[in-house]
Amino acid sequence: ARHFYHHAGWAQLMDTELADYAPLGVIGQIIPWNFPLLMLAWKIAPALAMGNTVVLKPAEWTPLTALRFAEVCEAIHLPPGVVNIVTGDGQVGEMIVNHPGVDKIAFTGSTEVGKKIRAATAGSGKKLSLE
Repeated sequence: ARHFYHHAGWAQLMDTELADYAPLGVIGQIIPWNFPLLMLAWKIAPALAMGNTVVLKPAEWTPLTALRFAEVCEAIHLPPGVVNIVTGDGQVGEMIVNHPGVDKIAFTGSTEVGKKIRAATAGSGKKLSLE
């Protein structure tokens, strides 16, 4: 909750402190199995605060936290399409990385997969953050 509260504060300052900022668009986010709720918050909160939408893929072994978060988003009447949760294995992650409608990839995971994502996004114009 604190991550969302913190980033909501930045969203309130967009007109004054970030006046030249424009949202990127759709942020593809891929998170690992450890700390599923915290990883989700670290990815989703700043993206939403800056006016983006997200497509988040949790690790295939720990999808329930993210799916429950999607239910919470629906319960608070977040508009459809703002937070999107997709589940599955690495092939689903690869589809997110390669989708032409995704403007940025935010990945936390292994170095090996990070290298593959970097190669896949090179020259695509997509923004990329790797952890």
